[in-house]
Amino acid sequence: MKKNKAKLIIFTGPSGVGKGTMLADFFKRVDNKIVYSVSSTTRAPRDGEINGMHYFFISKEEFEQMINDNQFLEYACYSGNYYGTNKKFVDEKIAQGKSVLLEIELQGALQVMENCPDAVTIFIKPPTFEELENRLRGRHTETEEAIQKRLAAAHEELNNANKFHYIIENDKVEVAVDKLLEIYNKETK
Repeated sequence: MKKNKAKLIIFTGPSGVGKGTMLADFFKRVDNKIVYSVSSTTRAPRDGEINGMHYFFISKEEFEQMINDNQFLEYACYSGNYYGTNKKFVDEKIAQGKSVLLEIELQGALQVMENCPDAVTIFIKPPTFEELENRLRGRHTETEEAIQKRLAAAHEELNNANKFHYIIENDKVEVAVDKLLEIYNKETK
């Protein structure tokens, strides 16, 4: 019997592509040999988001101190807010034999890919750019200015998709999650 291989898995795609929805389904269907890395952010929580579960919501000053103390595996400023991955958490989980899934923005994903060449990289793309815009607008959580920033960022993100090992189109969530499970099983078993 092959031993389970703990991996660092990078999961990214444009805002509004359905990463959170996919991951909620994925984690219901996957074994306990993988954990979700909760990122730190300086953005305000959205309705229903819980500190420590969805993100660690911290001040800009706290985040910048953590940068100075080299506590992040990666960090990025996206749409005016910082996001980052706690290095100690990732190292501890992998040492325990658990894979770690990082749901991070493109800038952070590229940093991790450079520093961790063995990471499994997965890019989630929308069926069309118009569908992505509809999903962002359908959330009703952001100003028009914020939506325009996210759409501009999405163009750059989609242009970088070919840098990832795997690309999954999220047209139908169940199908996209099946593909994600297939990748996970292939890479960790």
